[in-house]
Amino acid sequence: MTTPLLDLIELRGADRDWMPALGELFFDTIDGGGSLGFLEDVDEAQMREYWEGVFDQLGPRQRLWIAREGDRVLGTVQLSICGKPNGRHRAEVQKLMVHRDARRRGVAVRLMAALEQAARQERLTLLVLDTEAQSGAEAFYQSLGWQRTGEIPCFATSPNGELRATALYWKRLAPDATA
Repeated sequence: MTTPLLDLIELRGADRDWMPALGELFFDTIDGGGSLGFLEDVDEAQMREYWEGVFDQLGPRQRLWIAREGDRVLGTVQLSICGKPNGRHRAEVQKLMVHRDARRRGVAVRLMAALEQAARQERLTLLVLDTEAQSGAEAFYQSLGWQRTGEIPCFATSPNGELRATALYWKRLAPDATA
């Protein structure tokens, strides 16, 4: 029996068939302590409302990638491109999630590489993100060349109700010369 290969794809608004697999990843992330903006009592209806909202916004300025093995979503990341006239050179990285049993397999690295390549093709030169301070995610982003700007205390509540600080990061990109 062969193991399905990891595949990265960008989803569109019509790709809602991925909702159950994205829901499984969503609940795994929250069960693992990732807030995603939700508390541990999040239910199926809230999860569906979240993903429906994401799919409703997909288009030129809001993009979503998944890493999959067959029909299973192992990870996802979003890119939100600023639409303001003075900010069209920048975008925000949102909701990088990797299933707990798929970590340390390069899933997050591949998702971020795909996102950064797309950002370069769009001629974006600055990416920003926030992540939980003092988390493993900080070391991950730093390993990819992201710069820490600072920290905001008590920024978000964890799924179990604990206030946590968030760390702010940025990364400069050179435009893709082939685009």
